[in-house]
Amino acid sequence: MSDSIIKVKELGKRYVISHEGKESYTALRDVIGRKAKKILKRQTSLTKEEFWALKDINFEIKQGEAVGIIGRNGAGKSTLLKILSRITEPTHGHIEINGRVASLLEVGTGFHPELTGRENIFLNGAILGMSRGEIRRKFDEIVNFSGVDKFLDTPVKRYSSGMYVRLAFAVAAHLEPEILVIDEVLAVGDAEFQKKCLGKMDEVSKSGRTVLFVSHNMTAVQTLCPLSLMLINGTTTGIKNTNEVISLYYSISTNKNTDIDSLSKSNKKAGIISARILNDEGKEVNKIYTYNDFYLEIRWFNKSCEKVNVAIELHNYSGRAIMFSADVNEDWYGIKKKKDKEYISRVKILGNWLRGDEYFIRPCLLSSDPDELIDVIIDGVHLSIIDPADEKTIARGNFKHKFDAFTHFTSLEWVNTEV
Repeated sequence: MSDSIIKVKELGKRYVISHEGKESYTALRDVIGRKAKKILKRQTSLTKEEFWALKDINFEIKQGEAVGIIGRNGAGKSTLLKILSRITEPTHGHIEINGRVASLLEVGTGFHPELTGRENIFLNGAILGMSRGEIRRKFDEIVNFSGVDKFLDTPVKRYSSGMYVRLAFAVAAHLEPEILVIDEVLAVGDAEFQKKCLGKMDEVSKSGRTVLFVSHNMTAVQTLCPLSLMLINGTTTGIKNTNEVISLYYSISTNKNTDIDSLSKSNKKAGIISARILNDEGKEVNKIYTYNDFYLEIRWFNKSCEKVNVAIELHNYSGRAIMFSADVNEDWYGIKKKKDKEYISRVKILGNWLRGDEYFIRPCLLSSDPDELIDVIIDGVHLSIIDPADEKTIARGNFKHKFDAFTHFTSLEWVNTEV
């Protein structure tokens, strides 16, 4: 007998998208008139298009496994979880689930807004098939974990999003479902609560129950899930080692060096156009030896005459930010870059600063307000730094810095050129 708790075979989900015909110019009176005609005549000019959110998905998950599900926005992650949670029906394919599923897919999933927190605990337990006695035995533990004891007899419609998530996660995790499904909603909670949630999910997994965890936080996925699967435009290559899947995710997301969609230039007052890695000869690369200097070149524009500065964050492949630098040495408020122009900014990274590893560099534009981010390439630019000692070709140099914690370097060499 198979010990698989979830089996998915040839799963597909199709949606039909409607598009309304567009006109080059539409006055308000035309909109009102057209809407009135549609109401009276029940006529429409909509065209329909098929969209496959998931296509031929196949995988198996064994009891007690913690599996991460990663992918870019729109890849099909939430659709997959909704199907596994029996919220949405698949268009075709077969799913076999052996056990109760507790899902936390969005803030307040399964809660009735008019009921109190206390009443919703019992409601969720009943939905999961728990007896009243089982819920009572877990009740105090749920309340203590959620930290909303003061508001337990308040209707949950008055809860903040953070309180909603606290109570919803506590209920889902403590009522002992065989399968716990968690989407990115934990991002709503504060850092302390997120840490508690990861600890609880790890405890759930080690107790023999199964966890499916969707997150853009690669460090959290790597910590919790030994196995992961990645969705790419509704398809997947199956479940593999998490480190392997994360490396594949970044290598695909960054597409060597990054060009931004051309629409961004027309829609934004200031934005990044492209970013690429250059060696000390000015050639575009995505691999370099530890001992070589290299540059990150960022092409960007400023149409708003706002004060703008360029910055970078350097991350390792687990998603940990380890270095930051901004072009603020001579121009802290970005006054010199206020013109309605395109710019090319280059920052130099010295050789023997970074150990051999996989990295991605996230370029961003900052305003004069340090709390405001104007634009950013979230997935960053991929860079492989090769340690020659690993290849046994030459002796490596002495590394100048230890990145044991997030480090600010405002003194790196930046050069800006107007285009």
